[in-house]
This record gives sequence, C-alpha cells and structure tokens, in this order.
Amino acid sequence: MFGRAQSSDKESDSSTSSSDVEATDSDQTAVEEARWVEQASRGDRQAFARIVEAYQRPIFNLCYRMLGDGAEAEDAAQESFIRAFLKLGSYDSSRKFSSWLFSIASHYCIDRLRKRRIKWLSLDELPPWRSNLGDDKPQPEESIIDVETTDEIRELLETLPPEYRAAVIMKYWHDMAYEEIAASLNTTVSAIKSRLFRARKMMASAAVDRQGAQLASGGMMLAGN
Repeated sequence: MFGRAQSSDKESDSSTSSSDVEATDSDQTAVEEARWVEQASRGDRQAFARIVEAYQRPIFNLCYRMLGDGAEAEDAAQESFIRAFLKLGSYDSSRKFSSWLFSIASHYCIDRLRKRRIKWLSLDELPPWRSNLGDDKPQPEESIIDVETTDEIRELLETLPPEYRAAVIMKYWHDMAYEEIAASLNTTVSAIKSRLFRARKMMASAAVDRQGAQLASGGMMLAGN
C-alpha cells in the first residue's frame, strides 16, 4: 500500500514538476518578449529583429490566408512589421503583444482587400465540400479544420468579406481566443461570434451549392449518354 502511495506521489510530483517547467518557460518567454519590445521602442533594431524572428511565420500565415497570394502576403507581412516598429511608442504594455501585432497585420490586409478589385468566385468555380456543412444548424468549429485542403480552403476564404475572413483565420488557424480576436479587430466578443457563425454558414452554403451543381452536371452527362 505504501509503495503504491509513494509511486503515486512520485507521479504527481513529476506531473507538477512538468507543469511548473512549462509555466516557467512561458513566463520567461513573456519577460524576454517584454524586454525586446521595450528595447525596440527605444530604437534598438536588433531587439526588433528578434520580435520579427519570433512572429514572422504566424504573421505571414495570417497574411497569406487573408490575401491568398504568397508574394503579396510576404509584402504585407513586411509592411505590417514596419508599421509595428513605427507604432511601438503607442503600444500599451497591458495588452497582449501578439494581439496588438495581429491587429496591425489584419487591418492592413483588410485595407488591401478593400482597395483590391474584388472578384468573387462563381459557384461553378468553388471546390467540392462536405454535404453535412449545409445544415442550417451551427456547425462544430472543428468541421472547417477537418476538411481543410490548401486550395479548397483558400478559395472558400476568398468568398468571405474581409472582416469575416480575418476572424475565421485567427480562430481556426491561430487558435486565438474570442477576446483576443475582438481586441485585434477592435470589436466585441459577441460581434466576433456572430461573424464566425455567419462565415461558417456562408462557406457551407457555397460548398453545398457546388455539390448540387456537380450532381446536376453528372446527371446531364448520364442523360446525354
């Protein structure tokens, strides 16, 4: 009995120790990041280079999902970091730095999309999608992630209004909390939830319409034969 208890205690201690290490690493990262931000705000370009190194991949991914083009996303990411550097003096340290940085990048991409001549894809150009997404009921958030392929998801994202697209990307690809997304897009949590719900329905509707068109086309071909 005592042996089991000791073993259990050791396992508990090991688990606690592992959690403590993770928490410590997270705290150290936050402290280090805060130091970089503080140094960069005083004009230290080397410190800002460390910030860019830490966030260049997630910021590029956000821009790519928003804009749908690698070269344009690279330009947008660079511009976002330049804007962040110039605005460091106005950064509120009580706010999560990553949310602030995502806010700059997402708003820049939204502006580019608004200025771009929007060419909405016709339903005939949309890729096939799962039929169960056509249900009028709210779909599980995981459903969009589960069916992702690079081309399909990019094309469906392009059918969404810029603000909806930004919310979807932050939620499903960057796993940001509703509060973080709301802060990044300067809106409320309820507005973000509404955008996500409507975006899922829009994507589901486009996908189901596409499936219907494919079935109809297949039926016509069979009839012709």
